[in-house]
Amino acid sequence: MAVPDLLRALLAAPGPSGHEEPAARVWRDAAGAFAEVTSDTLGTSFARVPAAQEGAPTLALVGHVDEIGVAVTNVEDSGLLSFTPLGGISAESLVTQRVDLQTRNGTVPGVIERRYVTPAKRREQGRLQLEDLHIDIGARNREDAEALVRVGDAGVWRGELVELPNDRVSSKALDNRVGAYVVLEAARRLAEGDRPAVDVVAVAAVQEELGSYGSRPASYALEPLVAIVVDVTPATDVPGGDAREGGRAELGGGTLIGLGPTLNKRVTDLLAEIADDEGIAHGFEVTSRMTMTDADEIHLTRAGVPTALLSVPLRYVHSPAELGSLDDVEATIALIVAFARRLGREQTFLR
Repeated sequence: MAVPDLLRALLAAPGPSGHEEPAARVWRDAAGAFAEVTSDTLGTSFARVPAAQEGAPTLALVGHVDEIGVAVTNVEDSGLLSFTPLGGISAESLVTQRVDLQTRNGTVPGVIERRYVTPAKRREQGRLQLEDLHIDIGARNREDAEALVRVGDAGVWRGELVELPNDRVSSKALDNRVGAYVVLEAARRLAEGDRPAVDVVAVAAVQEELGSYGSRPASYALEPLVAIVVDVTPATDVPGGDAREGGRAELGGGTLIGLGPTLNKRVTDLLAEIADDEGIAHGFEVTSRMTMTDADEIHLTRAGVPTALLSVPLRYVHSPAELGSLDDVEATIALIVAFARRLGREQTFLR
């Protein structure tokens, strides 16, 4: 299976939380070919595919477009840069990585390294901490560095797309450009076929990695009948993976339907029924409280939104080498399209 051009472009674009403009621009440009495209003041993007008849309720499809990254906090006299992470990144994942900082002067490359200590002191020091790291952009001194970057400039690590056997791919930002791609591709297929009975709005939400900040106002504005959030989840088919925690999450096993107290039972039951009817590969992911995705905010919006979560399993989440299966991506799209076509104007998810 070839990597879709849109997914390839989304993965290549930088878009750390709070600085999503390049990735959002790719998404909106693609959406403009078939949908009514808008955005809000936070930067969240919307692509609306109207129903066959006016006055229909809304199905919201939400995938966040931001990725984890770094932001410059100080320029040292040496020309080295102090930084803070944007989203959950460990020091072990960051050390020795190459980064691209997005600045007023364009992209400035750099490398992340640790303060020098002898091997003996490293053993004494124990676990590496973020404050032990800095970014080196090759500047001679502070003045030299400040000609290139300024405090607040954000960036992402490098992790170019690599195509692997068995329709598997590795790249930075699969979390969650995969979700942003899935919701837009599902909307495109619905726009090009027979229109469903509901308005379909694909949403590329911002700032999920910081706290699902973009999805909350987006859901409030849309007031949807039902919402499906698409995100990724750590795969269990790797050393240390444990299916006992929330179920099997294996590459190539299909999309994972979330089950948990914050996810609407009637929606998840319908998704599972449709997946069985259509022969769409799927499994289940169980949460006992929060899902740690945009679904946590959406289901509490206004008087409550019936919300479901579909997850694509990934290996090595929050690294520059996230690895997933295009087959699972396709299964997620197919299930969303089938779900949207099954919905009626008078559908209710009251419990």
